[in-house]
Amino acid sequence: MSEEKERPKYGKIIEGAEQLSLGVSIVVAILIGVGLGILMRRYFGYEWLFWLGVFWGVAAAILNIRKAYVKQKAELDKLKEDPRYKHYNQTNQSKDEDDWDEKY
Repeated sequence: MSEEKERPKYGKIIEGAEQLSLGVSIVVAILIGVGLGILMRRYFGYEWLFWLGVFWGVAAAILNIRKAYVKQKAELDKLKEDPRYKHYNQTNQSKDEDDWDEKY
């Protein structure tokens, strides 16, 4: 069975929604971190626990960005090896070599 047939019918729509949700996941991660910081400050009485929660939220947001970057890079690397784009890549390289003086 080919890779196309193994994917769900609405796989492209789900992948698009996943990429759009990166911004939402960043905001949610920071809000959860702030919420945890407020709860810890309230229950334990230490003011610095709020900033610890904020740090956790920002760290989670950064991890979300890194996860999305790694996934996107893997998809682009897979496309680079696709035979449909080999000709395009070779054409662009020869064009860049011929037009090196037009860059300046």
